[in-house]
Amino acid sequence: MAWNRSTDGHWRQTICYRLRERNKKEYENISELVQLHNRLFEQSEALKSENVQLTLQTEKLRQENTRLLSHGGGGGGGDVGGGGGGSNIIVQALEQKLYKLQEELTNLHRRKGENAQQLVELNQCLQERDKLMATKDNKLAEYESELLLLREDLAAKEAVAADTLAINQMLRDEYQTLNLAFNALEDKYRRAQDENRELIDRWMAQKAKDAERLNLENDSALKKRQMMLEEQLKEAAKEPKQVTIDDKFACSPPICLTAVLPAKAYLRFDAHDGEVNSVCFSPQGKLLATGGGDRKLKLWDISHSVVEARGLLMGSNAGVTAIDFDAEESLILGASNDFASRVWTVIDHRLRHTLTGHSGKVMAARFLSESAKVVTGSHDRTLKIWDLRSRACVRTIFAGSSCNDLVPSDSAATTIISGHFDKKIRFWDTRTEQSANEVPLQGKITSLSLSSDGFYLLTCVRDDSLKILDLRKNQVVHTFTGDGFHVGADYTRATFSPDATYVAVGSGDGSVYIWNVNNGRLEKTLREHTACVVAAAWNPSGKSLVTCDRGKNVIAWSDF
Repeated sequence: MAWNRSTDGHWRQTICYRLRERNKKEYENISELVQLHNRLFEQSEALKSENVQLTLQTEKLRQENTRLLSHGGGGGGGDVGGGGGGSNIIVQALEQKLYKLQEELTNLHRRKGENAQQLVELNQCLQERDKLMATKDNKLAEYESELLLLREDLAAKEAVAADTLAINQMLRDEYQTLNLAFNALEDKYRRAQDENRELIDRWMAQKAKDAERLNLENDSALKKRQMMLEEQLKEAAKEPKQVTIDDKFACSPPICLTAVLPAKAYLRFDAHDGEVNSVCFSPQGKLLATGGGDRKLKLWDISHSVVEARGLLMGSNAGVTAIDFDAEESLILGASNDFASRVWTVIDHRLRHTLTGHSGKVMAARFLSESAKVVTGSHDRTLKIWDLRSRACVRTIFAGSSCNDLVPSDSAATTIISGHFDKKIRFWDTRTEQSANEVPLQGKITSLSLSSDGFYLLTCVRDDSLKILDLRKNQVVHTFTGDGFHVGADYTRATFSPDATYVAVGSGDGSVYIWNVNNGRLEKTLREHTACVVAAAWNPSGKSLVTCDRGKNVIAWSDF
């Protein structure tokens, strides 16, 4: 800014200097013209006086000539020849002198005319110079006024610059003060983090003790119930009872031949205090499990078209993101945002296992072929396989991208399929250490659902589409999109119907879309939710569909 001010000042001084020099030259030229005019005027006056003298002399010569002529005519006859000859000579001389004087007078008159013309031209030039001088004076006055304004502006700008420098210095001082305060607060924050970590460790230890104590109490109560049950069984064994085929297959999963197409909502209830992240039916379809942002996992019975609470599973320190039942329906698995997964027993709601080891949110968790093994996927870009008997992680798979969902591909769980943030579906062989294959898609994968025959994989993609892969070819065979359909979250869950005839998914606008797999047609759009629908689950019997949203609502749909 100082350099700019000095440059502007030098520029203005240069302009003023050049204007003064030009005006000075103009004044010198005008002075020379005035002096030349004065000399010409003096010369004209001298020529006028000389002309007057010559005129007088000419007049005298004429009078003398007249006198001589009259004198020669009146003389005697004897002297005519001699006197006449002398007079003629004198007359001729005087005539010659008169002729010369007349020529000189003519030249003087011509010179007088030329001088007069030159004087007129000089007067016109002088007038033009005067006008130009007046114009220059006016411009000089304007430049001086502009220079004055520029000086005032420069003074104001210098004052502003000084104020700016003062403010800048003040801000620098405040920045240094705030930086020191920030460093002090950062040190304090680190100490608070260390204290918080220590308190969390102590709290977790205390919770482990409380859980152990609660488990002991539950064991005691369970032993008492078992003893009572044994006594009742002993008494019942004394009475004969006829066993039917229906009793023999009472615990078998229902067989769905044809799934119904839901048309309207028959149940609606608030499942949690916050948003509902996940819903899952038990293999027999008698229990519905929901996981929410209130850190709770709840069990419900909606089989009789009424909502009955069947259990509240506690222990999670953050929102529950995924739920799965084992095949025997004795254990329930829940993944959480607190970097851990937990296993409860269904019958007594006891927390049996806490699986910790991930360094990010656990977004997916599934039981493998046997209830003693669990696989989890996390935002820390790893998949972990856990052995519940040893309560330890037996294998860690480094996927390279955040995992949003996973499913075992078959009953033997030899292959694990995972969907990732980097728009790829990966296939992992549990018997080897490498990825068996991967399929790229056009958007982030939010969910995976396997058909009942294990041949087709339903994927929900963030490009607002559902895609079905034929696992025998690893190719996309169907793509479902619709007007208004929008995948509202990175963990939106889509689902196959039990007979693989329909696919259902929730939209960001609160609608539920159902497509027919066979013809690719949009069969239904259900509109009852008022918030983004994030998960859908089909009853294993195929008679109903359950959806949940971020507004803590769960809605059951059917065709009646």
